[in-house]
Amino acid sequence: MKFLFDIDTWQEIFSSIRKNKTRTGITIIGVMWGIFLLVVLLGAAKGIENKFNSIFGDFATNSVFIWGKQTSKPFKGFQEGKPITLKLGDVEKIKNEIKGIDLIAPRSQAGGIVIRKFQSGNFTISGDFPVLDKIQNKNIIYGRFINHNDIKEKKKVCVIEEEIYKQLFEIDEYPIGKLIIINGINYTVVGMFKASETIRLGDNIHIPFSTFQQVYNRGDNISWMIITGKPESDIVQIEKDAKLILRNLHKVHPEDKRAFGGMNLGDMFAKVTEFLMGMQFLTWFVGIATLIAGVFAIGNILLITVKERTKEIGIRRALGAKPWEIKRQIILESVFLTSIAGALGIIFGGIVLMIIEALWGKGEESILLNPTVDIPVIIIAAITLVVLGTLIGLIPAHTAVSIRPIEALREE
Repeated sequence: MKFLFDIDTWQEIFSSIRKNKTRTGITIIGVMWGIFLLVVLLGAAKGIENKFNSIFGDFATNSVFIWGKQTSKPFKGFQEGKPITLKLGDVEKIKNEIKGIDLIAPRSQAGGIVIRKFQSGNFTISGDFPVLDKIQNKNIIYGRFINHNDIKEKKKVCVIEEEIYKQLFEIDEYPIGKLIIINGINYTVVGMFKASETIRLGDNIHIPFSTFQQVYNRGDNISWMIITGKPESDIVQIEKDAKLILRNLHKVHPEDKRAFGGMNLGDMFAKVTEFLMGMQFLTWFVGIATLIAGVFAIGNILLITVKERTKEIGIRRALGAKPWEIKRQIILESVFLTSIAGALGIIFGGIVLMIIEALWGKGEESILLNPTVDIPVIIIAAITLVVLGTLIGLIPAHTAVSIRPIEALREE
């Protein structure tokens, strides 16, 4: 390792670089461009992935929503256009018969006039079970979400969205324990949550499911359901199985595709994940291919340098320089050039990612979010660059020591 701190070695390296400034500069730019592309493309891909994850942020991604619509085919005595209303019994049937289900939440919704003191507004009222908070994290600011005791006792309690608090309450007023009037009935506020910035389901106010069914006279009817599969489960197959059970329960034609609506987050998430993986693979392929091309350019530059320094190398060999000393210097020059190019590429790539974030990474309409490259990835890229620089340096190094001193001294 002493040769790394040998002044004569570095003087010879810098002397060689100064003699070929233009050629060396162009070569460094080639390698720098490769690592620059790699950093920028990986960072952009990460930013898109972060943005996508934020869209699904508070929701279990392996989920599907199912609701009833109208039939499009007559079946078993029922005419086309029969409205389908889901039942609580449907939820139990699906839960008991389909394997791979993790959570399932029946939901009911209706509009309502909400009043507090002299403030009022029209909002969406949702009847829910505590399990909803596991499927979609409600991001509680104050208090709590609906619990099992609320369901059991059909309590007149509610959990309100932050925007409703801003409309109905005074600034800095603590909402927990306060009363609001929903469709003429008093409810006690037990929690306040921050609205989702991504997937909005019209959840302004949550009340216990049992309370909702009683107040709105819904019986065992529900508006829709959310099904979440276990991590290893196929959520697309779960959706198909659930709709098959619902067709049988509600006497719907087997080929009727419009009787039930659905939105499969798991399927959407899987498709975007595949796209991101493909994008990352393409990024690595383009970046590494460009790096290799740049490194080979450095090898060619060093081969030309060795040819130009044939007489000098012959003199050094005649004066007693050992072959490994010649090799060492040329390999060190190769590693030095690739390292400088790599460092510049990483620095400029980081600057460009900062500019991209400033231009397109702010606000709700942002295209990407926090476009960064993980430190381990940078380290791996840098090590790869050094290894390639070492390997490519072996070619001109071998050429240099293969020249016989007497032939080198005859070189004009």
